[in-house]
Amino acid sequence: MPDLLIELFSEEIPARMQPRAREDLRKLVTDGLVEAGLTYAHAAAFSTPRRLTLAVEGLSAESPTLREERKGPRADAPAAAIEGFLRATGLTRDRLEERADKKGGATLFAVIEKPGRRAPEIVAEVLERVIRSFPWPKSMRWGAGSLRWVRPLHSILCILTTEAGAEVVPLTVDGIAAGNTTRGHRFMAPAAFPVTSFDDYAAKLRAARVILDPAEREAAIWHDATTQAFAQGLEVVEDRGLLAEVAGLVEWPVVLMGPIGEDFLGLPPEVLQTSMKEHQKFFSVKNPRTGRIEKFITVANRETADHGATILQGNGKVLAARLSDARFFWENDLRTVHAIGLKGMAEGLKAVTFHNKLGSQYERIERIAALAAEIAPIVRAEPDEADLAARVAKADLQSAMVGEFPELQGTMGGYYARAAGLPEAVANACKAHYQPLGPSDDVPTEPVSVAVALADKIDTLTGFWAIDEKPTGSKDPFALRRAALGVIRLVLDNGVRLGMLDYMHTHLGTVQKSIASAGARAAGRDTGSVVKTVYQVTRPHPDGRQVDVNATDLLSFFHDRLKVFLKDQGIRHDIIDACLAMPGNDDLTLLVKRAEALSAFLATEDGKSLLRGFKRTNIVSKEQSKDNVEYSFGFDEKFFEYEAETALFAALDAAEARIAPAMTAEDFPAAMAAMAALRAPIDAFFTAVQVNSANEIVRRNRLNLLHRIRAICLQVADLTKVEG
Repeated sequence: MPDLLIELFSEEIPARMQPRAREDLRKLVTDGLVEAGLTYAHAAAFSTPRRLTLAVEGLSAESPTLREERKGPRADAPAAAIEGFLRATGLTRDRLEERADKKGGATLFAVIEKPGRRAPEIVAEVLERVIRSFPWPKSMRWGAGSLRWVRPLHSILCILTTEAGAEVVPLTVDGIAAGNTTRGHRFMAPAAFPVTSFDDYAAKLRAARVILDPAEREAAIWHDATTQAFAQGLEVVEDRGLLAEVAGLVEWPVVLMGPIGEDFLGLPPEVLQTSMKEHQKFFSVKNPRTGRIEKFITVANRETADHGATILQGNGKVLAARLSDARFFWENDLRTVHAIGLKGMAEGLKAVTFHNKLGSQYERIERIAALAAEIAPIVRAEPDEADLAARVAKADLQSAMVGEFPELQGTMGGYYARAAGLPEAVANACKAHYQPLGPSDDVPTEPVSVAVALADKIDTLTGFWAIDEKPTGSKDPFALRRAALGVIRLVLDNGVRLGMLDYMHTHLGTVQKSIASAGARAAGRDTGSVVKTVYQVTRPHPDGRQVDVNATDLLSFFHDRLKVFLKDQGIRHDIIDACLAMPGNDDLTLLVKRAEALSAFLATEDGKSLLRGFKRTNIVSKEQSKDNVEYSFGFDEKFFEYEAETALFAALDAAEARIAPAMTAEDFPAAMAAMAALRAPIDAFFTAVQVNSANEIVRRNRLNLLHRIRAICLQVADLTKVEG
């Protein structure tokens, strides 16, 4: 069975496009080969800045001959019907077979054979189609041809290798004929050379100063970088994204370490790291004793006679110019902070629109500050500190540094807050209030940071809910799912007891005023009179409150995100539903505490058995529906006929005495343990007792007893929602 080697050699492919291109080439070619009837054992794709490569092992030499039978009309059918069948099969009448049928007549059959094709023919057809339709995010045409590629395509290598040797697949795409040659490093080994197999290809490329595998280039870069840093008592700041990108920029990585000028060592480490990464693709090298970034690492694409000295000198000059800009931004921002303070810097946000329906960034900050101060006591923060932190947390959006490097928002706010002499908790909140940004991001734990982070995310959610900008399907342009998950993680990780519905209902009223003000300004009307007319559309809540409809809808959204979050923690959706049906489901900490206890309980034999017994009490609902009577008015011991009834009655009394105080104390494991004690009496009852007795009084008494089982169990969770 032959092995297939394909290389598409071009001008430099952007590093960010290479991973997807490798996968696309592998999938498109192998899918095409399989659809054409070929099989293969293994396929792997590789890339360098100038080439996409695919190696396919164990490819079948040809596609199989296919034999297909088609049943047609009866032999004595009208001529038009037979002619239609002949057109559909592409055969003539003499090539059809007549076969006897059960009715004594004959039916026409067409036997169509499709001969197999050799692998080179199929590979050529598939590869040409893939090249012409390759899904680059951006592509270009060059010269007079019609072919589009990410950068001008220079050559195609396509060979099939067997024990007998290598065969070039006959293929020409837009004037580029496939061959068996490639080229090495652009500068160190530019000459063309032939290859006979993948192993030969990879070995000759390495000799020509090209490392084919991007993972191998990454490993080489990281090894050399950390080794050089360690030799000087330093550490390379890990950045996997930058490592992958740099590996996509070089074919023969040469790691060089250089110094950062003394004038720039006083800049915040994050500024140095961001500037070097964004502008120069340099790695930062840190002194572990001081935490300062003191050196940089660059990765050259060639070896030089002076061992990279000239490259380092040039890079150092460019870096100095970039860091001079960063130092100017830093010093200018500090002058502004010392002159007018962070609150003064934040004043500029009055002219920055957050959303045309939700007002300016400054108005949003006002809302967040009020909400943060309200939440503060719940998270053990000082309301005044939370209010102050919220008012300055986004001030750095007006700074020159964040204008140049938006990814430093929050980080720079912390530095400027310290420069302004603000409390450390306020400075920390400037950065931490954006967190968590994703499922693996750290969750703030300092009380002030938690208060501001919750307020920020709740304001975002209530605002976009109020203007009906909700996520739909896969579309979530304002990252509201991420904001909801952020609230969930903040609440759960910090054990916050927050009645979400009340806070969302109240804050929606505040948001409505901002919406009204923004609308009034847009229409050129007086904002004061408009704000007074704001009202909220409400609906009754099960506990009797009138709650904004957006608040209840938003709570459902939180519940949906919580289900996804808890599913990853191993808690089934039906168990979550059983807890969502209980009072207090807007207290996410309480909700999860209940769900975890119920999940653990139902995983035990006692839990499974009790659930089966509880499900058998469904007979109460059926009989109530049939009799048009509610069986919930108690029972009388004098109508008990079996010891099992008396034992169940006593067990229910004992369980209720334990469950009620456990639920008051929110001790769900204790409540579940009390429920577990009902397992044996319930099993014994259903084994010994026929519920629907012929004696109507006894029957009603037993149904009322079963209703009490349901009432006691439903105090803990709505087991009707649990599957099983």
